[in-house]
Amino acid sequence: MNSVVIKKGIAEDARFELKDGAGSDAIHTTPIYAYAVCRLRTDAGLEGVGLAFTLGAGNEMVCKAISYLVKHIEGKEINELMADFGKTYKAMVDDPNFRWLGPHKGVVHLAVASVVNACYDLWAKSKGLPLWQLLIELSPEEIVNTLDFSYCEEVLSKQEAIALLNSKQIGKMERKKILDLGYPGYDTSIGWFNYSDEKVADNIKKAMDLGFTAMKLKVGSKDAARDIRRAQMVREIAGDKATIMFDANQQWNLQEAISICKELLPLNPYWVEEPTHPDDVQAHVTLAKEVPVDLALGEHVPNKVIFKNFLQSGCMSFNQVDAVRVGGISEFILISLLSKKFEVPVVPHVGDMGQIHQHLVLFNHITMDHPALLLEHIPHLKQYFQHPVEIIDGRYKTPQEPGIGAELMGY
Repeated sequence: MNSVVIKKGIAEDARFELKDGAGSDAIHTTPIYAYAVCRLRTDAGLEGVGLAFTLGAGNEMVCKAISYLVKHIEGKEINELMADFGKTYKAMVDDPNFRWLGPHKGVVHLAVASVVNACYDLWAKSKGLPLWQLLIELSPEEIVNTLDFSYCEEVLSKQEAIALLNSKQIGKMERKKILDLGYPGYDTSIGWFNYSDEKVADNIKKAMDLGFTAMKLKVGSKDAARDIRRAQMVREIAGDKATIMFDANQQWNLQEAISICKELLPLNPYWVEEPTHPDDVQAHVTLAKEVPVDLALGEHVPNKVIFKNFLQSGCMSFNQVDAVRVGGISEFILISLLSKKFEVPVVPHVGDMGQIHQHLVLFNHITMDHPALLLEHIPHLKQYFQHPVEIIDGRYKTPQEPGIGAELMGY
């Protein structure tokens, strides 16, 4: 095995303005999509690239935190580092100079995500493999050694995680068929908040022509009647067989969420997403008891501990953990294991536009036996990636390039 030593880690601030209402939701009405990029330079000519997702000026702060955190991995040989990465991960998230600012959330945790993702990218490139292939070829022990189980041991210990992964070896070959089929996607871009009714209607038809049978509408208007009218329009145009989701982006208080979710029920939503504040576990529990609607949560849940609480509460129907939002791929995998223990499917939010998550959902399905349900598709930054995701008939084509697919054009 060739040695690949990390010589230096650098941070880069990449921002992309969206046009004509793209990317807008009830909270973020004028978004600037941005990536805090971590680039790992090595002695072997390889470069690891990681991302964390933000929405504008805050990106600069994340980049500054990246520049500090890379000291934990500089000088390390990548395969030796990843053989016991859980220890390094814990050292980063518990760095005494930064931990007070979280812990395990906000600017610092986003920076951790970028550094961690760059490490996984470099690891996969050092072996000449796409991330999904690297991960599915790891033994259960090797997978678990990349994780930090702190604060989750009472729910899932290392030994239990290894046993869970071993129990899923049965059927693994059958589940590999997804590599040829392609992972099913759903279209988020049909119904951004600032789109006119006419544009939403046109986008629904375009999405269906591209093979999508699942799609999502942004809701959360100050005028709930607007949400209900547009939701009815989506159902009418897409048809009864289409899979429809509604995303409030945290806009409602609990009473509003209860009231509006009751009005959305007749439209047979696959889920209602982020109905209220993402830290309020009890409000989601109450909503789930009051209204028989499936809840999708996790886009803004920052770490494994709060995910653990949501899973324990029983109110989460779909887990939307995002590897460029929590502490990177390592924490994503741990949260996926927790989710598997509670039999809650993982349907990630894709702040990375699906570049990394197309690998992770394949790993989750093949190695953990998570159901291959759906992966969000957002096309707006496609032209900026060196190896953009490829969708054919509404399905993600399995990527073959080594690494995680995070390289941006011009960066």
